[in-house]
Amino acid sequence: MHLRLLRLFLGFAAVAWGISVAGVFVSWSAANDALQGLGAHPIAYDPMLDYWLRMAAGAFALLGGWYFVLMIWPRKFHAAIPWFGGLMLVEGVILLVHGLRLALPPLPFYGDVSACLIGGGAILYLSRYAKPAPQKPTA
Repeated sequence: MHLRLLRLFLGFAAVAWGISVAGVFVSWSAANDALQGLGAHPIAYDPMLDYWLRMAAGAFALLGGWYFVLMIWPRKFHAAIPWFGGLMLVEGVILLVHGLRLALPPLPFYGDVSACLIGGGAILYLSRYAKPAPQKPTA
């Protein structure tokens, strides 16, 4: 039961981070429209911003890929799971501090912070259930 719950939270993290893969492939105008839908002001095209969008989207998507790997093989990679739970907690604190500092509106700010803090906390707490059972010595 605990391992299933851990896999559920790892899967959630895989989707939450992995959805960023879209940012690698969308046009600048589509990305700009999506960002405006999330509350940003229009952003004039700049090749360096276009490049940074792809860099950040690629990095986030790769993180999502690792959460997916952890979800599929939690016992094999049990030592990495607490680190990835901690990563989400740290990201949640970073988002919380800067979202409050910038006085961001609730959406998507609250959702991002909640996903990181709740998801990361659950992954960290449940990570102990991924440890493989001790092997019995053979005679």
